[in-house]
Order: sequence, then structure tokens, then C-alpha cells
Amino acid sequence: MAAKLEDGGGGGGGAVWDNVMEVTKVAQEKGSDPLLWAVQLSSSLNSAGVSLPSVELAHVLVSYICWDNNVPIAWKFVEKALTLRIAPPLLLLALLSTRVIPNRRLQPAAYRLYMELLKRHIFQLKCQIHGPDYPKVMKAIDAVLHLSEIFGLSASEPGILVAGYIFSVLLQLLDASLDDERLLELTPERKSRWPTKPLEMEIDGHDVYDEERTEYHERLQNMNTVMAIEIIGQILQNKVTSRIVYLAHRNLRTHWVVFIQRLRLLGANSSALKSSTILTPEDLLQLTSDTHLGLSQECKTSPQPKFDAVLAFGSLASSAGLCHGASRSALWLPLDLVLEDALDGYQVNATSAIEIITSLIKTLQAINGTTWHETFLGLWIAALRLVQRERDPIEGPMPRLDPRLCMLFSITTLLIADLIDEEESAPNDETECGFTYHWKEKKVPGKRRNDLVSSLQVLGDYQGLLTPPQSVVSAANQAAAKAMLFVSGIDVGSAYFECINMKDMPVNCSGNLRHLIVEACIARNLLDTSAYFWPGYVNGHINQIPNTVPAQVPGWSSFMKGAPLTPLMVNALVSSPASSLAELEKVFEIAIKGADDEKIFAATVLCGASLIRGWNIQEHTVQFITRLLSPPAPADYDGGESHLIGYAPMLNVLMVGISPVDCVQIFSLHGLIPQLACSLMPICEVFGSCVPNVSWTLPTGEEISAHAVFSNAFALLLKLWRFNHPPIEHGVGDVPTVGSQLTPEYLLSVRNSHLLSSQSIHQDRNKRRLSAAASSSSPEPIFVDSFPKLKVWYRQHQRCIAATLSGLVHGTQVHQTVDELLSMMFRKINRASQGLNSVASGSSSSSGPGNEDSSLRPKLPAWDILEAVPFVVDAALTGCAHGRLSPRELATGLKDLADFLPASLATIVSYFSAEVSRGVWKPAFMNGMDWPSPATNLTNVEEHIKKILATTGIDIPSLAGGPLQLHFHYLWLPF
Repeated sequence: MAAKLEDGGGGGGGAVWDNVMEVTKVAQEKGSDPLLWAVQLSSSLNSAGVSLPSVELAHVLVSYICWDNNVPIAWKFVEKALTLRIAPPLLLLALLSTRVIPNRRLQPAAYRLYMELLKRHIFQLKCQIHGPDYPKVMKAIDAVLHLSEIFGLSASEPGILVAGYIFSVLLQLLDASLDDERLLELTPERKSRWPTKPLEMEIDGHDVYDEERTEYHERLQNMNTVMAIEIIGQILQNKVTSRIVYLAHRNLRTHWVVFIQRLRLLGANSSALKSSTILTPEDLLQLTSDTHLGLSQECKTSPQPKFDAVLAFGSLASSAGLCHGASRSALWLPLDLVLEDALDGYQVNATSAIEIITSLIKTLQAINGTTWHETFLGLWIAALRLVQRERDPIEGPMPRLDPRLCMLFSITTLLIADLIDEEESAPNDETECGFTYHWKEKKVPGKRRNDLVSSLQVLGDYQGLLTPPQSVVSAANQAAAKAMLFVSGIDVGSAYFECINMKDMPVNCSGNLRHLIVEACIARNLLDTSAYFWPGYVNGHINQIPNTVPAQVPGWSSFMKGAPLTPLMVNALVSSPASSLAELEKVFEIAIKGADDEKIFAATVLCGASLIRGWNIQEHTVQFITRLLSPPAPADYDGGESHLIGYAPMLNVLMVGISPVDCVQIFSLHGLIPQLACSLMPICEVFGSCVPNVSWTLPTGEEISAHAVFSNAFALLLKLWRFNHPPIEHGVGDVPTVGSQLTPEYLLSVRNSHLLSSQSIHQDRNKRRLSAAASSSSPEPIFVDSFPKLKVWYRQHQRCIAATLSGLVHGTQVHQTVDELLSMMFRKINRASQGLNSVASGSSSSSGPGNEDSSLRPKLPAWDILEAVPFVVDAALTGCAHGRLSPRELATGLKDLADFLPASLATIVSYFSAEVSRGVWKPAFMNGMDWPSPATNLTNVEEHIKKILATTGIDIPSLAGGPLQLHFHYLWLPF
């Protein structure tokens, strides 16, 4: 195989593929994580100059797995290669079909897995057609399946071959199902055009006469037949693939007649179809009718669509008559859902919102057959609706208005900039077909840019959506005033708006959200100042400007002229966002090279308004903050303790500044969560290993310790994944993959994938931004093994969630730490002179940290404390369950522990959550003595619930029994 692939193109020789086989074999023997295998393989192929996804790799993987390595982990490797687009999915599925379908009776498990992969990737045509080397992939599929020969298609048109491939999948599954039920012999041809049986006799030498194994194979074969028929139904039912099948119906009449005849034969005689729970024979035949395919009378009487005119996905969709009669506003409803989902406060996303939304709008644009003008307008309206929905935000740690404004002004503008750049950088009109081979040095304005202009002009008609939230009114008015001054021929700089109050303007300069959108587009060179002259954009002209303007006030203009970073200047810069990249670069330079106080001031500025409301430069602000969290070693660094120690005050300011949920969500929208996690892990590793005998004093006079720096870093890191959820096993089938749940390993893998793609010339601007962010901290891949202390805690944490606590050995360092922490928490409890560390405590009161002698606190590194916390909580909980501690004493003791090391709160919460799910602790009721009774608040709670439900239009009947009766109890939890 290696020799065969040596001339296959794409870079690399026989040694490359021999190495791939060896790496895969070693990973299989070790049982390695498929994701790790995929990352290592991707890195190796990139180093060898092989472009990804690799056609040759698809051949190698199929040859490897069929049949010498037909084992579950090898299939997981294949699944991960497809998911990460290391190998082209359509080609690999085509190759598998030629090997697996003929051997489906001998290898029923392989047939099952092939169909699972088929279900996962056959409906994701959009991203594959717009992928690199798309014509080469389709040419390779034609070489495998002989589509052009069988169907008489043009082999030079990849769009035509896609339609041929989808139709061939239907025919393969149909003939295999007929053959499985002995129905193929009832057809006129009495055989299949596709290979459905092994070319030569194969004997399963292992347990061939094993009765149980034979019975299992028969059951699996029957289930496979049902699944194959159901996939046929899904392909005919899916909006995109059914339109492609319709083209086969209109252009491949002979083959279509054979297909319908065999489908009817299956529908009339198949016992497997009758046993299906989701598909009936009538439904299967109905799916091939013109009515189902969505053909209107106009389409039926219109000229027959030809394959020659259908070369790209968009034309495939539109020529098949998609969305006839559909409401135009309903076309963009999926966009509203995705935008709202992107702001889910319960988890962050490791994938950039730009990437997610770009993929979606390209799909919607292609499926709906809309113009880019309509697409951009739909996008703006969806983003505006997202902002306007934030009227009465719910309580709790949920993203509020600022991330929604980020989505409108920053994310939406950036993804439109990427779409325009994609078109204007393409070598020719093939951009619409997804082909981009190189970037032009000189960009020519394209249609998408003109459509952006027209969409923004029309957007002015949607006044109800353009009303700015109260916190944005000032910025909108300033944007409108800027345009009015320009139209009036009055040239003022940014310093003018730092000094002037908008109320002093001689005319009304009320602005709206469109003014801010236009400013964001101008800042990213999508528009020029000619937008200020659009009809209705400004309310009038200004003949003169107020003369009562201070000569100079602290602000960005004076800072750029050399004014120092004094506390007064910092306050001004924190409250006002930067207006240019140059201003941010100067702040960043001070943070790296300035004095200690200046570094702290610079970090404070970056985490201020420039992060929250600096929409025109926000993508640069988040990158600068991420880079500062991985600062370079100073020139005089001697290689002793970590150089991060010297940056402790600045790092602490940064982490505190970006810790609010709104800020974390902004980093998530920009796709920097993986890199943020990669920057926080070494901070946790270093400061968590420090004994807290050193402290730093901030300019405000506040004193911080290594424990404080660690706790801030650790708490922020835990916000980046669902740390208190058990890991989900991944596999092929209906089980979610490991990538569907954020873990430290997954975040680092995503970060490493950004790093590995940094040299690709095919990546868009968003990927280049992510690559630059990844390489700023380290040019090499980083794995969890690089942080041994974090890894030990994480493994212990997973064990605590998965099973009851065990493993504490008396006399060890962990046991001693447990004793010290228990003594600190319950130091005033003294029953019969016994300490709680023997789980025999008395009743007394526990005080907060204000009355505590700091000398009694253990001088231990944070990682040592976290390792002991689960055993500490378990001992305290056991003491409470046996009456040695009251619930109140338990709660105050845990509060003391959290005050001592705030990072311990995460372990406490996870431990209690896991224990509640196990149900081994008896309940204790709120009796009004140890805990305040909630009875007095029940009426208010009921009224609040009714008010919330009333706003949704739900009629609340009166309760006959009086006030709503709510029963409260807790499971030995202090929270």
C-alpha cells in the first residue's frame, strides 16, 4: 500500500505511510486515546508536507482496518480521523463500502460501524464540498466506485459526481438489503450492479461452529438490514440529500426506474422493513414521490434541470426547488437558536462563534437559495433580536448584555469580514464552489461587499430593532455625532469626544445600533466614510461646534502623546475603550517592559472598557490579555524558580479582571477558551506548588499571597469546563464523542490543533487569529502531562465523582494534612478533649477568619491542600452524620476552609454533588434553629413564581389550599 501511495500526490513518500501504519499499530496495542492519536498523526503528516484532509490517508486507514485490524479501537481511530477532517469522509466511506458491504455477513459488526459512520457524515455535505482538495476527493471517489462509467457522468465536474455518489449509496444499501432477504433473485437482473458478496470464498476460522456466536451474528445481521433500510429512508427524507436524489430522478431515468422497481419490491416483501419502528413500507414509497421532494407546480413545468448546470452545492439546492412557499423570515430561525445557544451561561464553547455561525449561514444561504444581501440582512436582524431580548435579565451567573453586544458588533462584523475576504482573496469565481487555492496580494472588491452595503442600508428601516439599550445610548449618540460632523465638513479627532458632553452639541445627535454597526464595519475596512452620506443616516448638519472644550483631559489621546500611567489616567482609560490597535499595543508593551506598578496599571486598563465595550478592537484585546497570561521570561532570568512568580501581581489583576461570567463568555465567542486554559494551567501549576510564605502588595494597598493567585487562576480555569460532571465515554454510534464534553485534555487538543494549522495557506482569517494566539504562548503542542500537579488533582477529582472516597493511608503526608485542616476548621470544638480528626468532635461554635490566629493556618502548598480536601469533607460529613457535629458547625467549618483556600470550594461542591447523587446520607430538615426557617418567605416566593409565569401567557389558577406549600430539606449540605 505504501508503494502504491507513493505517487498519489499530496506530499510524502512510502516512508510517510509506513510510519502512519506503525504509529497506528503502536497506538492500538497501547489502547491510546483516539483524539491523542489523531493529533499526533496530524502533526506528523503536516511535518511531512502532506496536505489535510489526505486522500492517501483514507486508503491507508481502510487497508489497515480491513481485515487484519478489525477491532473496536481501530474503528475509533477512523471515526476520529473523519471528525477532525484528517481524512476526507466521503472518500473513506466510499472505500469502506467496497470492502465492508460485500463482507457484511462475515463481518456484521464492521457493517454496523460503517453505517454508523455513514449516518454521521453523509448529511454533512456542505463543509466537505467547501473543504480543501474537493475536486481531488471526488475524482478519487470516482476511481473507487466508477461513477462516471456506471452513470455516464462527466468525471471532470465534482458537483455532478457528488450527486452520483449520493445515488450510489442508496443503490448499494438497497441491493444489499434485498440480497440479505433473498429478494435480489426476484429482480429481472437477478444480481446487483454493486459488489454485495465476497469476490472469493472466505472462512471465519474462529468459532465458526460456535452456536452462540452464530446466533449473535444472525441477530446482528437482521438488525443491520433494518438499519440499512432506515438509512435509505433518512437519505430520501433529508432536505439536502433528497434534492440531490431528485436530480438523479430527472437525469438518470434508466437507473431511477431500476431503483424504484427494487424499492417497491423491498417495500412489498421485506420483513426487516415491517419490523422497523420508524419507517413503514408506505412511508418508504412516499419518500420517492414528487410531492415529498418538494416540487411545486412551477418546478414541475419548468425546464428539466441538467447536471451540467449544477456544479456547486448552492445550485444543487436551489435547482431542486427548495423552500417553495416558505416565509422568508422563517428561513433564519435556526440562526436565532444558534446565537442564543452561543450565550448559554452553563458552559463555554471551545469553538469560535465565528466558525460556528459562518458554517451555519453558508449552509442556510445555500439551502434556502438566498442572495448574500438577504443572508447578511438576516444575520444582522438575528443579532439585533439577540440584543433586544435582553430586556429583563434573569438572576444568577448568566451572560447578560455585554456578550450580546459583542455578538452584534464584534463577532458578526468579523465573520462578515471573513466571508468578504474569502471571496476577494479567491483566484476566480470558483469562490462560490468552495475552491480557494491561494491568496491574492491585491484584493478586488466583490459582490459580497456590495451586498453588505445594501443590507446595512435596508437595515435602517427596522427602527424597532435599532433602539439602543440604556447602557449603549451614549456610544450610539457619539457615533451619530461623528458622522454628522464629518458630513458637515468639520474635522475633529478622537480627543474631541473625550472632552465634549453630547448634551452640549448644538443639534440632536441621537444615534441607534446601526450607527455602531457601521462604525464597527469601518474600523475593519468593510466600509468607508461614504456610509455617512446614506439617506437618513444623519439628522442634519452642524455649523459650529462648542468652544467650551478643555484643552486636555486624561484619556487615550493624551496617553498616546506620552502622558504617564497615573492612577487618574488609569481610571480614564478603564472607563473608555481604546479606539485603535496602536493604543492597545502601547498598553501591552508597558505591561511587558514597564515597572511593576505600570504592569499592574496596564493589565487593569486591558480588562476595562476595552474588553467589555471595545467592540471595534475586541479581538485584539482578548488576544493581548491571553498573551499576558503567558508572559515571556525577563532578560535577567536566571532559570531558578519560575519566571511567573515575578509577574504575580499583574497575573492576579488579569485573572480577577476577566473572571466575571460576561468576560469569560466574550473569550468563548472569540474562540480563545482553549488558549486561555493553556495559559492558566502553568499559573496553577506554579503558584499551587508555592508555600504561602511570600506575598505581594498591590498599588491599592491590598496584599495577595500565592494562595490567592492560585485560587483566582484555578477558579477561572474551572469555569472553562464542566468540572463537576463525570466524563462521558466516547464511541461510535449514538454515544457522544469525547469532544462533545469539555475536559482539560480536549481544550489542550483544540489549542494544539490551532497550532498545527498555523502553516496552512488555506485557512481563513479567523483560523489565522487562533493560530497566532496559540503560538504566542508556546510554539509546541502542550499536553496535560506537562502539569503533573494539575493532572494528579484532576484524576483524583474524577475518582471522587465516579465512586465513594477511599485510599487515605494513616501516617502519610496526606493524612497529616487532613488532620491539620480539620484542626483549623473545628479548633474550638472540644468534647472530652477529642479532636475531630478522629471523627469524634463536640459541639461548640466556629468563628470566621476574622477571629483566627493566622499562625494556626497550615503553611502548605495549595495542591497539597486540595489533595486532602475530599478526605477532610468526608470526615466532617461523617462526624455530622453521627451527631459529633451540628449542621451549623459543619457549615461554618467548611466556610473557614473556603476562606483559607478559596480554590477548595470547587472540590467541596463536587464532593457534595456526587454524594447527593449516591443517596447515602439521611435528610435533615430546616427546623428554624440550626437554619433559618423559610416559612416566612413562602408567600413571596409563590407570588414571584406567578409573576414569572404570567409574563409567558400562562394562566395560573388559584390554589384551593391556600399558599403554595413548599417543603425544604437538605442532604447534609451547607449550601
